[in-house]
Formats: sequence, structure tokens, C-alpha cells
Amino acid sequence: MFLRSIGRCLAVARPFSAVAAGPDAAATSSSGGGDTLGRRLLSLVYAKRSAVVTINKWKEEGRAPPRKYQLNRIVRELRQNKRYKHALEICEWMTLQKDIKLVAGDYAVHLDLITKVRGLNSAEKFFEDLPDRMRGQQTCTALLHAYVQNNLVDKAEALMLKMSECGFLQCPLPYNHMMTLYISNGKLEKVPKIIQELKMNTSPDVVTFNLWLTACASQNDVETAERVLLELKKAKIDPDWVTYSTLTNLYIKNACLEKAGSTLKEMERRASRKTRVAYSSLLSLHTNMGNKDEVNRIWKKMEACFRKMNDNEYLCMISSLVKLGDFAGAENLYKEWESVSGTKDVRVSNILLASYINQGQMEMAETFCNDIVQKGISPCYTTWELLTWGYLKKKDVENFLDYFKKAISSVKKWSPDHRLVQEAFKIIEEQAHIEGAEQLLVILRNAGHVNTNIYNLFLKTYATAGKMPLIVAERMKKDNVQLDEETHRLLDLTSKMCVSDVSTFKDSVISTH
Repeated sequence: MFLRSIGRCLAVARPFSAVAAGPDAAATSSSGGGDTLGRRLLSLVYAKRSAVVTINKWKEEGRAPPRKYQLNRIVRELRQNKRYKHALEICEWMTLQKDIKLVAGDYAVHLDLITKVRGLNSAEKFFEDLPDRMRGQQTCTALLHAYVQNNLVDKAEALMLKMSECGFLQCPLPYNHMMTLYISNGKLEKVPKIIQELKMNTSPDVVTFNLWLTACASQNDVETAERVLLELKKAKIDPDWVTYSTLTNLYIKNACLEKAGSTLKEMERRASRKTRVAYSSLLSLHTNMGNKDEVNRIWKKMEACFRKMNDNEYLCMISSLVKLGDFAGAENLYKEWESVSGTKDVRVSNILLASYINQGQMEMAETFCNDIVQKGISPCYTTWELLTWGYLKKKDVENFLDYFKKAISSVKKWSPDHRLVQEAFKIIEEQAHIEGAEQLLVILRNAGHVNTNIYNLFLKTYATAGKMPLIVAERMKKDNVQLDEETHRLLDLTSKMCVSDVSTFKDSVISTH
């Protein structure tokens, strides 16, 4: 329905006006001092609080009604901070104000926020309900972005076709969205055609070239990537730090270290306070090249440039030090992070935990994990998963099962890790550990992950132990699991063996099923 409605836009004029911006005596920006609406809205940290209530209270206090450009500025800042619910509430409030005239760009932002807060179906309904004159290039591009975010290739391609019919493909953004979609889905063969179509209708921008380079990197194609860079320069487009970061990654992957060093210098020249994330990328790339001195130099440069490092930057630097083998440096930086950051972000702790586990220092890993819990840092699935793998590699079945149970119970729905399950049953079978096999089966059943293969792995442990399990066929029937040829073979094999001496344990397992 909504795709058909785009066709009506062919006969409708599509005037678009830019959103005004500029200072105002009653500006609601969060910058500067004093009490402003912007400060009040940006201080609504909790999603349950209402932006509409805040705006109405502001007006009830006799304050000047907020201007549209001021609200747009606040919405932009809220989006940058991923505060989508409050941004959406402001957009919805503006649609109800008779003195605020909205343009297509406003509705495009509104649609994007609906996608993020309420999902794709609501966004499609919003698009369908728009007036014809607002169902133009910007709102179509926002809907296209929603399809890309939801990885819907067919819908995105159908919308692109309609946009082409309506003459809405006059800027590179829709093409960039499609390139992103194709790259993320591994449909790299479609990228050249998209670029060709783009060049026929408009001019590529730096994002286009960066995505093109990403496609080249995915195909490990150095030669084409270098041609893309030349074309970018001929088009008189300034490469940004992402351009050189992508090239550096490609060069490192292909052991072109001299070229990588050159592109790293170009990348660093383009790193600034406005492109702060570039510094973390520089740390990672120098780490991949083994440049410990350069890693430390970049970190010192960051300390001089920024008043305080954020969690992601500490995570990146600690990870770099671990990869470079500077464990003492990593521990010292972690202690610094603990002293200055109040976020208690377990992702940073997990880097150090992983380093202990990878060195086989399980006692130290246990001590560290207990220590972070005492300090108020909440372990997540990854924390327990790291310890699970650590004990699995040590072939310590009891501790493995304990942490595996904690890992699964830490998430609402477990996404099966088939490699972990296969490795666990392999070690349990090697040890003929039938108690471990029973416990693992219970854990997997409670997680909703039992199937024919799981039961076959379970039966192999009994076969290796020379024992007969009790009522396996009945348990499989209760679990709605089908028996295959291998299951029948293993049941027949174990039926000739003596009954397991863990029957009491199994009875308790069955009673809890």
C-alpha cells in the first residue's frame, strides 16, 4: 500500500525548505548558562519521564513558547545522545502545534525516530498516513534507511525503484544506504552497479567512496581500492579519516606495512576533537601493526586533547596493551579507569578478565571476577562465557558447567553457541563423564536447546563410559525430539551395557523435567 502511494507523488509538487538555524535571545540550546528548555529536556535521563510534560510546564511558567528551530536543535542533540524516545515526543508535540509549520525534512526525522522507538510497522503506517506532498524524497529516504536497518533487501530494492520513477534519486544518500545494505549482506557484486547508477543521476560524496573502499576491503582487493582513492581525489573530494582507516586496514591485512604507515599518517592528520572516535581507530591500527611506541604516543596525545577519556577509549587502550603483551600496563590503566569512571562498565573489566583466562590464569580470573562484583560491577553474559570457555579449555567439567549455567541464566533468551556445546560434549565424552553429560543436558533443556544432535552427543558419552542410560527415548519424546538412525544405533549399543550407577541422579533430573 505505502509503495503504491509513492506513485501519487509524481503528480504532486515537492517543495522542500531548509530548517532555519541561528541564535535567539530565548534559545533553548543546552549551551551557555541559565535555565533553558533545552537543559530541562536534555536532563530527562530516564525514558519514563515525559518531554511533553516538560514543554507544557515551561509554557505554564509564562516562558516564551519554543520556536521550531530551537526544538529541532534539541531533537538533533537528543538523537546524537541516542535519546530517541524523548526526541520522538518532541516531534509528536510539534505536529499538534498550529503555529509550527513542518516540512518534509521534519517528517523524515519523525519517521526515523518512530522506526527506532516503535519499530518498522509503525514507521510504514506513519509514512502511509502522510499527506501526498510530504511523501517525497526525504521521507522516502528515511523509510529506505529503515529497511536497511532492518536488513530488508527486497523492500529496499522495491522502494528504490519507486523512488527512481518519482525522480527522488538526485542525491547520493539513497545509493549509500543501498551500498551499506549490500555490503552487510555480502552482496558485493551489486555494489559496482549501484555506483554506476549513482553516477548517472548525481555525484558521489565521501561516504560513497568510503563504502566503495569497504567493499574492496571485504574482497581483499588492494588494486581496486587504490583506483577508488585516485578517483576520489580526481573528483576533488577531501578524503576523511574513515577513508584512510579503511585503506590502512586493507594494507595491514595484505602485509603492505609501508603503505599502511603512510595512510596512518594521513589519517592522524584528519583526527581532531570533532572526530574523536578516529583516535581509538588509530590505537587499534597501530596495535595491529605492533607499534607499541606509537600506541603510547597516540594515548598521550588523547590525554592532552581531551579532559577525560570515555569508557570506549579506555576499553580500546587496555585491549591494545593486552594484545601487545603489556599486561602490567593494562592492569595499571584499568586501575586508573576504576578511579575516574563511575559507569562500572563491565565491558572494560571483561578485557582484563579475558587476558587472565587466555594466559591460563584461572585462579587470578576468579579472584578478579569476585573483586569486580564486590565493587558493584555487574557481570554480563560475556563475563560468564569467558570463564566457561576458560574452564572448558582446562577440561574442568564441574567448573565449566557451573559458569555455563550462570551464563545462560544471565540472558532472557540464549542464542545457542554450537561450537561451545560441541566442544563441551567432546571433553565430557573423553572423560566418560556421564554425570556431566546429564547436567549439561538439563542446562540445555532449560535453555530450550535440545535436539537430535544433542541427544546423540549425550548418548556417545554413555557409550564411551560403557554404561546404559535410563529412559532416553521417553525423555526425547517429552522434549519433542525425533530419533534418527544414529540415535537408534547408540540406543542399541548402550542397551547391551550395564545400567548406569547414577540412576538416582537421573531420577531427580527426570522429576524436574
